[in-house]
Amino acid sequence: MGTQLDQLKTFTTVVADTGDFKQLAQFTPRDATTNPSLILKAVQKTDYAPLLAEVVAAHKGQPLDVIVDHVLVRFGLEILKVVPGRVSTEVDARLSFDTAATLARARRIVALYEAAGISRDRVLIKIAATWEGIQAARVLEQEGIHCNLTLLFAFAQAQACGDANVQLISPFVGRIYDWYKKTAGAQWDEAAKAGVNDPGVQSVTRIYQHYKEHGIRTEVMGASFRNVGQILALAGCDLLTISPDLLAQLQAVDAQTQPVIRHLTPPVAPTQSAAVLTEAAFRYALNDDAMATEKLAEGIRAFAADAAKLDAMIEALR
Repeated sequence: MGTQLDQLKTFTTVVADTGDFKQLAQFTPRDATTNPSLILKAVQKTDYAPLLAEVVAAHKGQPLDVIVDHVLVRFGLEILKVVPGRVSTEVDARLSFDTAATLARARRIVALYEAAGISRDRVLIKIAATWEGIQAARVLEQEGIHCNLTLLFAFAQAQACGDANVQLISPFVGRIYDWYKKTAGAQWDEAAKAGVNDPGVQSVTRIYQHYKEHGIRTEVMGASFRNVGQILALAGCDLLTISPDLLAQLQAVDAQTQPVIRHLTPPVAPTQSAAVLTEAAFRYALNDDAMATEKLAEGIRAFAADAAKLDAMIEALR
């Protein structure tokens, strides 16, 4: 039976959530995801400093944003040497409300991968699940460029992504949990809100069930986990992207003594098609969800800040 990680892989595709490609092999994930914060964390390590310097030196004289994309793609290329599946590479979060700029950046990232001999079916372009980002993803999917819509907290965001026929979404379990725990304050009951009762787990479960019941092809990948309990409560989800420390915890537990139970299972047959969400309905629903509104804005700000720090590191080497 092996470890909990081994057993989880029989229900769910396991994805590594890291930019540290030297950590990946021990967990044998199928895919890997990155974001500006993870890449920034990786390039600050001594092991990766030469790689960053090498990429910057190879593209001296080019615009800063072009060099940044070369850095992101270089990390992606290294990751693809380890994982057999796909890598997610994120468009600059500062473009989250600019559809045209997101399209241009996504196309350039894919072109860089293709120039390096990587087919576009091994790349997912990560885009924040704003209305503008979702509309960019709609166009990219029509061009055969597959997308991973991230910073997803509201059911309305998931509905709009399904309408746009995006390849994959990443609902953020841990950040939803963080918000509800902070809001509840002293009234929070950790034991009562654990496992399948965790608000982040419930959000992903609702999205998964909606997609499967309505025959929506978009893959659901739970993300941003705070503990192993959240991961195990979503066993059966299409994919789960998990940080190396939590992967290590799962790998350390014998499934013989603590087996993984499948919680998410698709229905035998989907029902009728889901109703399409208009832009006005999307914006109103997002505005009506205080948690999603706050966490989306906070996430974009955090990724933008880390993108700016990466810019500064590259500028210092130019």
